[in-house]
Amino acid sequence: MLPQSTFLWFLTVLQLLFPISSLDFIFNTNFNSTNLQRYGSARIENSILSLTNDTTFSIGRAFYPSKIPTKRPNSSTPLPFSTSFIFSIAPYRHRLPGHGFAFVFLPFAGIAGASSSQHLGLFNLTNDGDPNNHIFGVEFDVFKNQEFNDISDNHVGIDVYSLTSIASNVAGVWTGKDDEKFKELKLNNGENYQVWIDYKDSRINVTMVKAGAKRPNRPLISEFLNLSGVLLDEMYVGFCAATGQLVESHKILAWSFSNSNFSIGEALVTTNLPSFVLPKGSVFQSKGFIAGVSVGCVLIIGCGVVIYLIWLRKKRKKRKEKEETEDWELEYWPHRIGFQEIYAATKGFSEENVIGFGGNGKVYKGHLLGVEIALKRICLDNENGMREFLAEVSSLGRLKHRNLVGLRGWGKKEKESLILIYDYMENGSLDKWIFERDESMTLNWEQRIKILKDAACGILYLHEGWESKVLHRDIKASNVLLDKDMNARLGDFGLARMHHRGQLAVTTQVIGTAGYMAPELVKTGRASTQTDIFSFGILVLEVVCGRRPIEEGKPNLVDWLWRLMERGELLSALDERLKAKDSYTDEEVERALHLGLLCAHPDTNVRPTIRQVVKVFEGPSEGTEPEEEGMHVNLRETLATTAMRSNWNFGGNGRYPTFDAIHKNSSSPSLTTSDIIVEGR
Repeated sequence: MLPQSTFLWFLTVLQLLFPISSLDFIFNTNFNSTNLQRYGSARIENSILSLTNDTTFSIGRAFYPSKIPTKRPNSSTPLPFSTSFIFSIAPYRHRLPGHGFAFVFLPFAGIAGASSSQHLGLFNLTNDGDPNNHIFGVEFDVFKNQEFNDISDNHVGIDVYSLTSIASNVAGVWTGKDDEKFKELKLNNGENYQVWIDYKDSRINVTMVKAGAKRPNRPLISEFLNLSGVLLDEMYVGFCAATGQLVESHKILAWSFSNSNFSIGEALVTTNLPSFVLPKGSVFQSKGFIAGVSVGCVLIIGCGVVIYLIWLRKKRKKRKEKEETEDWELEYWPHRIGFQEIYAATKGFSEENVIGFGGNGKVYKGHLLGVEIALKRICLDNENGMREFLAEVSSLGRLKHRNLVGLRGWGKKEKESLILIYDYMENGSLDKWIFERDESMTLNWEQRIKILKDAACGILYLHEGWESKVLHRDIKASNVLLDKDMNARLGDFGLARMHHRGQLAVTTQVIGTAGYMAPELVKTGRASTQTDIFSFGILVLEVVCGRRPIEEGKPNLVDWLWRLMERGELLSALDERLKAKDSYTDEEVERALHLGLLCAHPDTNVRPTIRQVVKVFEGPSEGTEPEEEGMHVNLRETLATTAMRSNWNFGGNGRYPTFDAIHKNSSSPSLTTSDIIVEGR
């Protein structure tokens, strides 16, 4: 063995040759433009870093001005580090809060490669989960996203390459003599919290507490983590945050960082900090009011009783006036249900009764007069909520058809929210049956064709069966609902518009769902019956193939089918879960795919009408009427001029399959049922 003096000399030489870079900084509510790089919506307000404000779908990022060393020189071993910061997530009055922020190490500055909403301004749809992004973060998230397996809507998580955390816990602190009691801390209530994040010897500890309190001994999260393959030699360090339709202000009040001093967090000032907790809204809860009542209660108790009785009488009169019928209710549909009945039907809008989320509020399950119902509660914080409500009442409120979700009535809670009451669909949405069921529970071929026919009959009623033409404008699998007998009904008329016969749509706002919107709608913003036909065509292809129209890392569904058809491999597009069931024929599959591609054709003149589509599902009938026969001839002539993208042959003509060819070959019982169209019933 080497003598001790020789070993010490050798160690000293190594430290001189390979010194460890050391970095320490402390910001105590003194942020400025020189000590932080800011991007997106990030701003410095009164020496406090505000990453976001009340702007929807925004991203804010802020970093230490230069990259910092994160590995030892000529080594893959990450440097230890200790950081502490004080943050506040401040809500806005009458706005739903979301989404969260994160402390991050990034290989680059700016906001490239980041998305808002649930991606927290840290990742986007394409780079989430990519090990080449070299991103590490600790998230403070106030929205439960099922796609990232979030444990709650108030949690802290450790993210490596992805927002699917490798470790997470409900936000809170361990208390008690032996740290045996856990107390949850609400992240977005405006309180100031201090966080410590320590990384040493491949272990990361995350601890938090209300600012000013003693640091607990037991960390909130303690996880073994090797960052050698994650961190580069130098990285940017800082914070990112995002809002979506939900908004809140993410603020950093103080921040310290060191890769050598693990007690640097003690230098942060935790007293006399500004508070971002929303003040109590009611004057009846103020200290001044309580003191005044206490002093004068003896003198005015008699008058108080009289005043209370007068006030109660006026309140009842006012409530009665509010229950009177609205002007627009008489114009559209008068079936109003009292709020107390709705409140009781949902057990006080209990979270356990939530079955989904709409664009402007939650959807609840309930029981009203012994019948199961579904209720959509629409928030009136913005004009979109009222627009959606009036669209559904003015359209679905007057439409009655067995393939449309029934609207039973509506209600409201003063000026806070409007409520729509529907028939309850026991089997949920078609989307879940196609994409969230295993092979044993998947729909068979006959069920899928029956559902598509039901949806087509519902669209036929909208386009031709009522006094006005109704454009749904958002036909997709998640808006096709299934009742207890697996009958399909179209729902969600929040984007629907009515037009009198011969009247053109005048809206130029592009509204719909990506992947289902016709090219002319994206270009001009003008919806028509043909844009609904396009969406239905995508739905047909989606149901037959078991694939969404747009999936990450895969070609567009329609383009993919075209390529398969060019190679003569169209049958391979069939949902793999159906191939084992053997309840279909090759001709039936090809016919359904041809119909879907025809409906989703980019040329509006090639697409069939919804009445023609329904006839395909019903099969040919004897004695075609002259008018219908002429319609088929015109369509055949139009399709005959449409050049085929390949030499694929349908019926030997070398062109795209015409509607007549599909109709002629639709005699299989799988595409035909004995039911007929019942318009208006």
